[in-house]
Amino acid sequence: MAVPKRKTSKMKIRQRKAANRYKGVQATYCPSCAAPLAPHCACQACGNYKGKQILDVE
Repeated sequence: MAVPKRKTSKMKIRQRKAANRYKGVQATYCPSCAAPLAPHCACQACGNYKGKQILDVE
């Protein structure tokens, strides 16, 4: 029967378990028009980013 030579460190255990906790990129919502958008991206519906008009949307 195989026996590990060394104790598995806390960091290795936590890295292994962290993969099961990952839920993917969470959608955020535009504060001006409430449309869903990716984080750190300008809104495709209204063109705002951090409260400023960046894109011209028709």
